[in-house]
Amino acid sequence: MTTHAETLATVRESGRRVTLQRQVVLDVIETAEKHLDAESIFQRARERDSNISLATVYRTLAVLTEMGLVDRSYLARNHEREHYEPVGAPKHHHFTCLDCHQVIEFQSPGLNKLIGQLQEEFGVVVLHACICVEGYCSECMPRHNIEKERA
Repeated sequence: MTTHAETLATVRESGRRVTLQRQVVLDVIETAEKHLDAESIFQRARERDSNISLATVYRTLAVLTEMGLVDRSYLARNHEREHYEPVGAPKHHHFTCLDCHQVIEFQSPGLNKLIGQLQEEFGVVVLHACICVEGYCSECMPRHNIEKERA
């Protein structure tokens, strides 16, 4: 995983300024224990810098994403809300419980193999794959009369 200092150096080397607001947004993302959307990042950043605006957070997220320093993902099939996390974590996907909204991260060698086959068979380069897996977690399944074998 890329360190905070390395990320800031990358911003500087690109000719962009390392502002207090960019540092705060980056720190919020890097220290988060769960997936955050822009509004959640804004709320946490506001606790550290009362002058930061939601527009600044959105602009900063756009810059960091464009530079490849932050990953944007979706946790639901409607792609209504983007979530952000630092680049450098092992490639993973998300399962979202439709009832309690718990997000479970998982790795999938099978999906990685499928992407490799796609690249080889069609001569393409896959830069990003968005897989949204939804259902009910083991705690919520009984409330919906769903058995594990049914899936």
